[in-house]
Amino acid sequence: MELTIFSDSPQKTIRCGSIIGRVAVPGSVIGLTGELGTGKTCFIKGLVAAIAGVSEQDVASPTFTFLQEFPGSIPVYHFDLYRIKEPAELDDVGFYECLYGTGVTVIEWAERAAGALPAERFMIYLAHVDECRRRITLSASGERYITMLQRVIPVIEGGK
Repeated sequence: MELTIFSDSPQKTIRCGSIIGRVAVPGSVIGLTGELGTGKTCFIKGLVAAIAGVSEQDVASPTFTFLQEFPGSIPVYHFDLYRIKEPAELDDVGFYECLYGTGVTVIEWAERAAGALPAERFMIYLAHVDECRRRITLSASGERYITMLQRVIPVIEGGK
């Protein structure tokens, strides 16, 4: 199941992430893909802030450390796989422990771990439409994630 929306500002992209974060449940796997500058980090700022209750300003891409953890009633494990060169490196950064844990695992550059991701997951595809607009496609595979997407559709469509 998919839903495509458009964002014309970082604030709207953050808001979209926040909406998804409010329906995420423990054990969720949320992957993001898109070229540099499409808004993955903005989306994650809203997502993590909604789940972990932290400020959006406290959320940055862990490009050099690969993982940033946010403790809370539902822990969030934010991976940035931009610098991963081969799948074996995923073992070294604790990827599998988090992926199958009780928190929410959020993965930037998820395509770099495509073979390691579960078949059932929530994916966000971001793309440039023009200099200011982004296309955001939300894709749900599996019952849990389809339910998540169904819960956000009225909120997102109501805010268009």
